[in-house]
Formats: sequence, C-alpha cells, structure tokens
Amino acid sequence: MSLSFMSLYIATVFIASILPGPSMLLALTHGMQFGAKRTIASAMGNLTITLIQASISVTGLGAILIASETAFNLVKYTGAAYLVYLGIRIFFSNKKSILPKNTEQFQHKPPLHKMFLQAAFVTAGNPKAIVFFTAVFPQFINTNNTYLPQFIVLMVIGALIAFSCFMLYAIGGQKIVSIFSKEIIGERINRVIGGTFIGAGIALATGNK
Repeated sequence: MSLSFMSLYIATVFIASILPGPSMLLALTHGMQFGAKRTIASAMGNLTITLIQASISVTGLGAILIASETAFNLVKYTGAAYLVYLGIRIFFSNKKSILPKNTEQFQHKPPLHKMFLQAAFVTAGNPKAIVFFTAVFPQFINTNNTYLPQFIVLMVIGALIAFSCFMLYAIGGQKIVSIFSKEIIGERINRVIGGTFIGAGIALATGNK
C-alpha cells in the first residue's frame, strides 16, 4: 500500500472513530465516573469487539450478515435495547450523581471486567461497524499482493486508532469532572447523557442499514 493510500485509510478510520457515537459516549461517561486510567479496561472491551467485527468482515461473514436481514436486525435490536437500558439507568440516577463528589478521587470503582464487558456489549450492539469494515477494507487492498498481511496491517492500524479515540473521550470526561464538580450539575449531566443513550438506541433500532 502506498503512503498516500495509507494516509487516506488512517484519515478515514480516524474520522469514523472520533465521531460521537454510543462507544465514544460510553468512553466519556466512564472517564467522568471512574477516571481515564480505569477506562483503559473499557477501551480494551471496545477494541476486542472492534477486532472481531473487522475479522468477520475480512472472512466474508460480514457480507452474509449484511445480506441476512434477520441476523442483522437481531444484532441491531439487541444493541439498541441495551443502549436504551443504559440510558434509562443513567437518566434516573438522580440520587447519586454521575460525577464523583471528590474530583481528586474516583470513589465508586466497579470491577475492571465489568467495565470491559459493558464496553464490549455497546460495541457489539452496533452491526453497522461490520458494514463499515466490509465496505472500507477492499478499497485499500492491493489485489496483486497477498491479502492476509495487508488485512493484518489494516486491522492493527485501525485498532490503534480506535483505542486512541476511545481514550481521548475518556480523558475528556475526566477533565469535565474538574469543571462540573457540583452534584446538581452532575444530575443534569445524568439527564443529558442518559437521554443521549436512549436516543442513540432508538436511532439504531429505527435506522436503515
């Protein structure tokens, strides 16, 4: 792959990854709640499913999933329901702000595996990522060379970009905590983030492929 094609691929994946979506919103939320350092566990959950989705698209299963409306909708509606569930939990958590009372110490620390799984579920619930990989990968493959090494390079670069974007949102969330430290403001943020999750779930369920 030429340098210009590699640059175009990096730019394409970066733009697709950095745009606000359910996974990036979760990164922001976890960064606010638990700090950027612990949110690495969430980033790994996101990264694991992203690599699986990319692998599915590479093996051709992505095309089967896209062609099968039943399979696609099953993944889509399950993911949408989970996003709505998360949104409702956050939206009505008015007794305990999403923001820590002490900005220097994130007191409520769930197990890292729970953060990992939550991010994995959110990422897996968006089958449109498979559509993206299935559409993008062939554009940057040189048919005159062996496919597998090219796919590995594309996946590794994509993984690094996805992880970096997730952590940028997590760091941003931690920074927000230092600004919005009052509990009443935190409760309002609960409403905004919870409502956004609910809206994202509805949009995912009602959107077309």
